[in-house]
Amino acid sequence: MKKYIIILIILIILLVAVASVSKRKPLVLPIQDNTPTPTAITTPTDISDKSNMIRLTSPRPGETVKSPLTITGEARGNWFFEASFPVAITNWDGLIIGEGIATAQGEWMTSEFVPFTAVLNFNSTSTATVYSKKGTLILKKDNPSGLPEHDDALEIPVVIE
Repeated sequence: MKKYIIILIILIILLVAVASVSKRKPLVLPIQDNTPTPTAITTPTDISDKSNMIRLTSPRPGETVKSPLTITGEARGNWFFEASFPVAITNWDGLIIGEGIATAQGEWMTSEFVPFTAVLNFNSTSTATVYSKKGTLILKKDNPSGLPEHDDALEIPVVIE
């Protein structure tokens, strides 16, 4: 009989020990995820946000534009790759209606500002069938690596004639 009482006491002690351990909060260590978070393309409409990288001479924000559109300005050398960068124009609902290439007008392998020019042809729909004449001119930093952390762009609001 003593044998059963000793076994019963040992079982009770074990149950109490398991119950007290299970009530403790486990130590949770944070998992380190070294995967880079994709970076969205930066596309501010305020030109002053990018004035240290790219400056647009023509067209100006809010200006009325028509095809063919001549784009001029200057950008730092690292905005270019092989002396060029892509440009596009979208209509009021974001549909790309024209694309082209801006070309450096000087030595582009520098950290200084380099003049550029582009001529952009686009299809502007008849104003009678368009909901809005608003559009956006997009100057994209050339990114041959394709890595999102190197993406950058400048968006300029325009009115499409």
